[in-house]
Amino acid sequence: MVKYVYDFSEGNKSMKDLLGGKGANLAEMTRLGLPVPPGFTISTEACRAYLKDGSVPDTLETEVTAALRSVEDTMGRQLGAGDDPLLVSVRSGAKFSMPGMMETVLNIGLNDESVEGLTKVSGSERFAWDSYRRLIQMFGKTVLDIDGDLFSDALDSLKKERGVEADVDLTAEDMRTLVDTFKKIVRDATGEDFPQDPRTQMDMATEAVFRSWNTERARIYRRRERIPDDLGTAVNICTMVFGNMGDTSGTGVCFTRDPSTGHSGVYGDYLPNAQGEDVVAGIRNTLQLSALEERDPKSYQELRAIMRKLETHYRDLCDIEFTIERGKLWMLQTRVGKRTAAAAFRVATQLVDEKMITRDEALGRVTGDQLTQLMFPQFDASAQKELIARGMPASPGAAVGKIVFDNAQAEAAARDGVKCVLVRRETNPDDLPGMVAAEGVLTARGGKTSHAAVVARGMGKTAVVGADALDIDAAAGTVKVDGRVLTSEDTIGIDGSTGEIFLGDVPVSDSPVTTYLSHGLEAGLEVAGDDADMRELIAAVDRILVHADEVRRLHVRANADTPEDSRRALEFGAEGIGLCRTEHMFLGDRRPLVERAILSEAGSKDRQDAFDELEKLQKQDFLEMLEVMDDKSMTVRLIDPPLHEFLPDLTSMEIKFAVAKAKGETIDPADEKMLATVRRMHEDNPMLGLRGVRLGIYLPGLFELQIRALCEAAAELVARGLHPHPEVMVPLVASERELQLIRESAEEIIAAVSKDKNVDLSGVTIGAMIELPRAAMTAEDLAHAADFFSFGTNDLTQTAWGFSRDDVEGVFFPEYIDAGIFGVSPFETIDQHGVGALVREGVERARSTKPEIKLGVCGEHGGDPASIHFFSKVGLNYVSCSPFRVPVARLEAGRAAVASEEN
Repeated sequence: MVKYVYDFSEGNKSMKDLLGGKGANLAEMTRLGLPVPPGFTISTEACRAYLKDGSVPDTLETEVTAALRSVEDTMGRQLGAGDDPLLVSVRSGAKFSMPGMMETVLNIGLNDESVEGLTKVSGSERFAWDSYRRLIQMFGKTVLDIDGDLFSDALDSLKKERGVEADVDLTAEDMRTLVDTFKKIVRDATGEDFPQDPRTQMDMATEAVFRSWNTERARIYRRRERIPDDLGTAVNICTMVFGNMGDTSGTGVCFTRDPSTGHSGVYGDYLPNAQGEDVVAGIRNTLQLSALEERDPKSYQELRAIMRKLETHYRDLCDIEFTIERGKLWMLQTRVGKRTAAAAFRVATQLVDEKMITRDEALGRVTGDQLTQLMFPQFDASAQKELIARGMPASPGAAVGKIVFDNAQAEAAARDGVKCVLVRRETNPDDLPGMVAAEGVLTARGGKTSHAAVVARGMGKTAVVGADALDIDAAAGTVKVDGRVLTSEDTIGIDGSTGEIFLGDVPVSDSPVTTYLSHGLEAGLEVAGDDADMRELIAAVDRILVHADEVRRLHVRANADTPEDSRRALEFGAEGIGLCRTEHMFLGDRRPLVERAILSEAGSKDRQDAFDELEKLQKQDFLEMLEVMDDKSMTVRLIDPPLHEFLPDLTSMEIKFAVAKAKGETIDPADEKMLATVRRMHEDNPMLGLRGVRLGIYLPGLFELQIRALCEAAAELVARGLHPHPEVMVPLVASERELQLIRESAEEIIAAVSKDKNVDLSGVTIGAMIELPRAAMTAEDLAHAADFFSFGTNDLTQTAWGFSRDDVEGVFFPEYIDAGIFGVSPFETIDQHGVGALVREGVERARSTKPEIKLGVCGEHGGDPASIHFFSKVGLNYVSCSPFRVPVARLEAGRAAVASEEN
């Protein structure tokens, strides 16, 4: 038979799956002999059974009876009975902290009779009747689903009638009046009287806590925090202790270290003669915890000893709730405390220095997300800000500048030293110059992995995307939002961490942590100057990141397409380039050459001239990047955009010809020929059409010019005494023969350049990008023709799910997340069950053919903390991510290695 109820004396802190975080920690404090009010926990299994069947399990009521009687025997009181009635609280407690998301009911056991008993034992009629009215109010709202405003309005009306402002100014008789009013509200709203039976109150409150697991606010919180929906919550039933029984009573919250800074000391709030909800609600101004030492030295010293004991036991910063009832200290809750990113790094290194945890454990106490928070500039929290719209936070940070609508405006602003924000309906690769020049990017369309988001993250630029409240007309130079019209004369601020968009010049401060990460410890400390806290923080981050580099198995490369990106990647600690996207090198003023090559006839002089010109330009690109990456690998992905990006727009051409024909104008035969060619090559689904390796085979000479340019650049650098390590990566491969054809051609070029330049280029490797399900499922065959594989998880996610990334995120993803189809976009964190299974299968199949084949990943997932842990687990050799994410990847790769050892 399943056991559903556990006395606090039966559990421990390792039982969070079963008892929830609060229940497990109450049990742990009980086990340690700390003064915890007697109680018991109804397990998460009971909640899951209730949510599945719509009713409590058959055996739950009898188990609760046994546990309740044990508590009654311990306390020498009975629930809601006699002159000294036992009262209990009914609180939620999930495995992961979900503060305020689920229900709590206090003072269970009060009724028309037991309130008189509470009056006698407390010596305060007002206290007893106030507790009773609180129960009815809380019970009515949370258990009976009565509109909470009905109770609040009645309370406010009585205060107004009595001419007082605060609840505490109401008399005992006033509280009696409120109880009658509240009971009438319950009767009118439900048709039944407030339940007088204490056990009925407790059982109904328990079911209400179970139901609260699926409230909208709880579901939203779980999605945001990536907490699984199937865990359920435990219910903790605990003897009530009261901090509002006079001057010798009180309540408070304390931390064993400052959760904001991480500094050691006495931190917390205390309120004499108050209940815990008064501290949380801010009804009264709290005192510092040190004030308790003056009022009640005995309880203070006991609390300090317990704080020390708990921190030593948990070996971490602890968050503690306590109540003092008539001079008796009771511990109501403890947990490992939430903290700021800065505090996380400081506390971790402090505990190492205090020899409480190891360096490995310290690495496990911080996260890549926390490091990201420390890296990006932020808006001044104290500044006045006018919020005008919200979008999707795509690349963290704070950016402020004049509105610009295109590349020319952005570049002109940059030349003039004017900060600007590029505002577009959506971006495409042609907008890259403007994105480089701008402080940040704002779009009305797109999701977190849209072009704007991906490129902005790669450059460390702040970006907000999908702000659909904005009506952007680039041609007119206007942005309409909420009844106002903004132009290039207006300044805006965008917060890439929240998606908020502000009007006006909001102050922004840079992060010294970023200076440290990109230029070293001394540079970071220099920027920090006399700020002791910042210097301490930078030193803490350095210690943990150095250890991460020592223990990680995954190498970390960067996605970089320019020498500037390459230098930035090296500054942040990249060990090579895992993805150089060459299609960016073919856009802008080079695009007409590509268009000419595609539209001209095979073997024609026109095509060859275009190829020759492109090859010269491409060689210079590679020379500059290989020189920056000297002695480090640089994986060059051969051109891989959809064909339509290099062709004239078919619709525009047809309109132009239709207008000319209607006017009777003579049409140039060459233009007619071009229209026919564009029509023939037009694709309805270009992402799955003539691109990648298919274009390389269809258009002989295109891949060859790139490979030759790469080899000649490498040969020239070798002759200059450098040590380039180029790698050729073939995109969108689906069959072994495709890869063989390109490999054969590449090997001929490598041999020819080696002979011509008298340089050994045998170290140039050739591999494939695995971005199609078929490639992953036939990796054992592809491995015969590959020296390495790199999983392109962006396209692999698209092809596995059947999603067009740029189209779906802003359209139906919110509904999919709301419906629980997935908890987070599969483009943000790898779908381990589906797409991840393809990666795992690809790894196993590839190594069955070549055990030592080098395997990496170069999609956006390469910089995502959760995905990095997965890639480490399945045995990849490296991850590649945007330069700005390199420190995060280094940290998470170290954490993944430590977690693997622990398991």
